[in-house]
Amino acid sequence: MWQALLRNWVMGTARDRLRAAAEQAASGAMDRTRADQPRTAAEHGPPEYKPDVCHVGLVFALPIEAGGLIDRLAGVVRIDGEGFVAREGGLDGRRLVVIESGAGCQAAARAARSLIQGHRPRWIISAGFAGGLDDRLKHGDLLLADEIIDADRHALAIDFKLARESCESMPHLHVGRLLSVDRVIEKSQEKRALGSQYAALAVDMESMGVAEVCRDEKIRFLSVRVVTDAVDRTLPRDIDHLVKTKSTAGRLGAAAGAILRRPSSIKDMWQLKEDALVASERLANFLAGIISQLR
Repeated sequence: MWQALLRNWVMGTARDRLRAAAEQAASGAMDRTRADQPRTAAEHGPPEYKPDVCHVGLVFALPIEAGGLIDRLAGVVRIDGEGFVAREGGLDGRRLVVIESGAGCQAAARAARSLIQGHRPRWIISAGFAGGLDDRLKHGDLLLADEIIDADRHALAIDFKLARESCESMPHLHVGRLLSVDRVIEKSQEKRALGSQYAALAVDMESMGVAEVCRDEKIRFLSVRVVTDAVDRTLPRDIDHLVKTKSTAGRLGAAAGAILRRPSSIKDMWQLKEDALVASERLANFLAGIISQLR
């Protein structure tokens, strides 16, 4: 990844220098031909050239979470890094970089650091799926976190307010505390217990890692999650191992192993995939609206 970034930087620097030299030569020629003519303000030189700005960086754990948003990007360029994949593209006049980090707090933090070092975005959003911890959040509902807390009760507040009309127009949008832990919470009973213990509406595995990096680097941060398993739903066994496996071959092996141990799991996995695709589209729609409000 760094070779690609270095190559892009060198090419960009060379391009900037060539552009500046050409503009200087053109300006000098104009001065010589118009030496005896009055100059207007517009002739004082070309506007300053500014390189592309990364408006928003987004950290997703898994490709299926990011897919809905990536499909909306124009001019996508893919960069393969050490343990993650980044895609750069445009959305409604804004430049976005989307990173698939892999599951877990440490993987997400590592991807966020690389995102900042390589692109220095104005905003970073930790986005993806979450488990519901409260009966108010139904399958497919969205959570915009105003605070993130981890298992050790370390908490980080998020200072971002949606426009009132945005909240009123979305009855399935919730604003509240998000719990971030480093494993999949499979059982309904445990989800209810965690919701009560931490006063949290939902749980994920990555947002705290990204939030801490953004705090340290002074980058503005948001966490947006879509609920794929409500509090009363128990996830299939082996889902934690399946999610944490990083390679495609590893995931196929984990899925095959689960099916061999429990043939009925093939139906569960198919349903999970169908639900995930729908959730990814809903998340992408909401993210597009959020990104349009960021400055």
